[in-house]
Amino acid sequence: MTKQGWLALMAAGTLFTAGCGTNALEESRARPVVERYAALTYENYTDVVKQAEALRAAVEVFVADPTEAKLVGARQAWLDARTSYGQSEAFRFYGGPIDDEDTGPEGQINAWPLDEAYIDGIIDGREPLSQELITSMNERDGETNISSGYHAIEFLLWGKDESTTGPGNRPYTDFVDGITPSNAERRRQYLSLVTKQLVEDLESVRATWTPNQDNYRKTFVAEAPKEAVLKILTGLGSLSGAELAGERMTVAYDNKDQEDEHSCFSDNTLADLYGNALGIQNVYLGRYGGTDGAGLDELVAAVDPKLDEKMKQRLQASLDAIQAIPAPFDQAIMGNDSSPGRQKVKAAIDALRAQTETLVDVATALGIQLNLE
Repeated sequence: MTKQGWLALMAAGTLFTAGCGTNALEESRARPVVERYAALTYENYTDVVKQAEALRAAVEVFVADPTEAKLVGARQAWLDARTSYGQSEAFRFYGGPIDDEDTGPEGQINAWPLDEAYIDGIIDGREPLSQELITSMNERDGETNISSGYHAIEFLLWGKDESTTGPGNRPYTDFVDGITPSNAERRRQYLSLVTKQLVEDLESVRATWTPNQDNYRKTFVAEAPKEAVLKILTGLGSLSGAELAGERMTVAYDNKDQEDEHSCFSDNTLADLYGNALGIQNVYLGRYGGTDGAGLDELVAAVDPKLDEKMKQRLQASLDAIQAIPAPFDQAIMGNDSSPGRQKVKAAIDALRAQTETLVDVATALGIQLNLE
């Protein structure tokens, strides 16, 4: 989502206030959950940075001597990097470090949809390329004028997807001097710079969650647990509803337009969606990878065991529904509403909406009023 889209979401009614008249969220139980959330966030972002660094290494190998095999390697590194980043989006949507209105770099990291001609125009221009230029051009004069982040890299690696059966298929020769199209040197330089910038942006976000530092994490774990849990639920509810069920799925479902899918060049959209839903489940259960700890489920089970079980079922149902969508996503949304692909997409949207409604119930059970768009 672009920064403008995020601000619109906030303005449209994503307003969160603590509920009154209940003490369901006792500090002694909530504090470990808040601390675990902070630890989980750091663990996830650490993987995000590691995978982005691996992507940068693969890109540097490719641009130093472009070959088909090295392009395939860079593409795989990009796909791998999306695995952990998708899960980390559960830490968004409450004005935290990733998408703070004034300082958050999310718009430089994961903005979409992207106008391919905008990047081509920068590459074909004459202004010297630099990280500063690329970031300054991001979202200039339009939401789709995306020049940086994962999807800019994705476009450079795959090119526009014009296939009905697979992703884009940019030839490695686009990066080789003396072969049309022109500007291969600037294309190589752009790819290198934009990947370096991505790593730096992600490192800056991870630093805000590093333990034992005077940073956002220190402030987050020190605030009243109810306020921290409010932020956690805000992130989960907003990602589940307005973002996943809404912007990332319903818009593409309604428009039947490939340009509306999240990772439209690589056909990685289904993996992106699954990663997002998995991130929500991770936070609710207090787990990430091989680590586990106090999650929201423990708070909910203490006040309403049946609701906790329902929430867990909803989370798994969403993951199962996304996994059931046939690949590629841009073809699943085509056809009439009775087509198997569209039925599966609609089922996943419905599952995410039901999940979002249950997250609101979870908040209520904990004495928190959660007003989602």
